[in-house]
Amino acid sequence: MSARRGLEGQVAVVTGAARGVGELLARKLSARGARVALVGLEPEELKRVSERLPTDSAYWHADVTDAEAMTRVAEEVVERFGAVDIVCANAGVAQAGPFLDTDERAWRRVIEVNLLGSATTARAFLPALTASRGYLLQIASLAAIAPAPMMTAYCASKSGVEAFAHSLRAEVGHRGVRVGVGYLSWTDTDMVRGADRDEVMRELRQRLPWPAGRTYPLGPAVERLVAGIERRSAHVYAQWWLRGMQSTRGYLPAFILAVGRREMRRAEPRLAATREARGGLVGEGGAADEKARTAGAVGTVGTEGHQ
Repeated sequence: MSARRGLEGQVAVVTGAARGVGELLARKLSARGARVALVGLEPEELKRVSERLPTDSAYWHADVTDAEAMTRVAEEVVERFGAVDIVCANAGVAQAGPFLDTDERAWRRVIEVNLLGSATTARAFLPALTASRGYLLQIASLAAIAPAPMMTAYCASKSGVEAFAHSLRAEVGHRGVRVGVGYLSWTDTDMVRGADRDEVMRELRQRLPWPAGRTYPLGPAVERLVAGIERRSAHVYAQWWLRGMQSTRGYLPAFILAVGRREMRRAEPRLAATREARGGLVGEGGAADEKARTAGAVGTVGTEGHQ
């Protein structure tokens, strides 16, 4: 295991920083002395987070899927802070429900934000990370290890970013850039709470075998992510038991098929009855993404927090 590195004075970029994992990650990195650049779609929330950080910070209102905007953000962050040492590609959205019942536009948006947005973030910030011999943490999920029914877009996107990060690690390692993958199970965020508003989805999740079926507190999960950042770890597990899941990956498809077939048969009558109520992206973050797209193009406004 690598030794921990102090974060004092380092510059950390966090996408999806307005709430949930991203917000708390920014707060904990700042508490350890890092200067923080916040990126997201909710400028008022980003401003609120920035103003409460104890170290120098600033925020940028930008869509991670917009390559031109993210390139400008990366340039402005370097100009503002002088360097970038850490990038946490955390921005993500989710959608729940049977594949054939889901809104195709929302389904595609999950892939765009979670997978393509992560790649766009990496492309924009890799020059700065190469200059600093820095670290990129890509947030993935248990969904990358154990893809499950009712989550096709989310599982596909998280499996994709996991593979992307592993490939990228091999490409840039000789340049001194380290790349890690962060895995989280069901963690208490507005995304998970939003998914739980779907009665069938909530029941299916609760019927998962322990420990996969429970919701975990946000604080300890993010503490583990920060510890992984300090170690520049290749794999970071937000819940202790996720590390053990890696050794069972070869057996999981058959297990998920057996359990999924049984549970989907049980849930099918209720799924048909609630088909019309099943909409787009879940949680407040999903609502913010849909609002931003409805309003039109998102600018890249950088606003200072405090020093």
